[in-house]
This record gives sequence, C-alpha cells and structure tokens, in this order.
Amino acid sequence: MERSRIDAAIDGARELAAEAGIALPGFAAWARSDWLAAAPAPAARPALERGLGWDVTDFGRDDFDRVGLVLCTLRNGTLAERDTGAGQTYAEKFLVAQDGQETPMHLHRRKTEDIINRGGAALVVELRPETGDGDVVTLVDGLERAVRAGAPLRLEPGQSVQVPAGVFHRFWADGGVLLAGEVSAVNDDVDDNVFHDPSPRYPSVSEDAPARYLLVSEYAEVLAG
Repeated sequence: MERSRIDAAIDGARELAAEAGIALPGFAAWARSDWLAAAPAPAARPALERGLGWDVTDFGRDDFDRVGLVLCTLRNGTLAERDTGAGQTYAEKFLVAQDGQETPMHLHRRKTEDIINRGGAALVVELRPETGDGDVVTLVDGLERAVRAGAPLRLEPGQSVQVPAGVFHRFWADGGVLLAGEVSAVNDDVDDNVFHDPSPRYPSVSEDAPARYLLVSEYAEVLAG
C-alpha cells in the first residue's frame, strides 16, 4: 500500500469517529514524530509493547477498496497476562470499513472476540467451523443462536456477534461506511491469525510520501532501536 493512502485512511477514520461522537484516546492523534519522541521514555513502552495505535491493511491483496480494514487498538493485554490469566486479559479495537470493503476469511486459535456494529452501515458477517459445514452456535446480542455456516449474518448498528476461537469468519460493510468495534481476549496479530487463503496480516508499504503516522506493524523496529 502507498504510505499516502495509509495516512489518508487514518485521517478519514479519525474524522468519522469525531463526527459519530466516538472519542478516541489521545495517542490516536499522535503523529509519527510524537511516537518516536516518546519511545525512549519508560512510560511509552507499554503502549508500544501492547500494540496500541493505528493499523491499516489490505491483507496483501493490493486492492484496498475491496479488501482492507482500518483499525485502532485502544487497549490490549500482554501475552504473559493472557497466558497466566492475570492482569489485563482483554483488548478493544475501533474499526472502519468502507462500503463493500471486506476483511477476508480467517480464524484465531487463542482469541474469542465480539464484533460490534457501532454505527453507520450494516455489518455483514459469515461464520464457518474450521472443519465441516455445520452450524456455528454462538451469541448474537447475548442470545444463543445457531448460525448456518456461510450464511450472511446482518447486524445493524448496536448489534454484535461473538466469534469463538477456532471459527473462521469474514465481514464487510453494506450500504455505506461502517464504524465497528471489537472486544476480545488479548490480541496477538503477529501469531494468532490463520487465513483461509494465506494472506499477510500487514501490508507491504510503498513510501510514496513522508509518513505522518506510525503503524502498529512498525513498533517492533522502534522497540529494537
């Protein structure tokens, strides 16, 4: 993806959040230079180590309008907290998808998550078991429901679905721009994504313009430096 496209997508997501009255943490407004200046300070290390901040991806498809997502991780625990079951064992993300823009079929081995329609367009979700083609029994708005494998589940603003660990899922916006949320167990986007059609989780970035934002996928380099 072009850097200019990534930065413009973050600008747009921030504007949409403000228009919808969704207040994001202060670090969501930080420029790349702000992160780099803060990185050496001990107070900033937890945010970097937990992957808080912006993530824009086309899942390696080079077709962001059709396959892609803008995310901001608002809070997240560490893998140690996940594994011991103590401390911050949860995560939350803010998501933006354009009309028809899809997050491709994937599953998480360790993470159960709720995907929530926060406003705007309809959120359409497909669930599939890892093997076979039976129903997926899960929670839709807190009520148990058997969702037929591969059947589109349409969620209007305010509605949500729980996606259990080990269940394939894909989702997209229908009818406009979607503002969504994800509440889950500790998030590990490095090792806990299995795509039905093998795909990179993070994009390859073409530096066509000076970078204005620092992406979550770039934190490891900052921490190593």
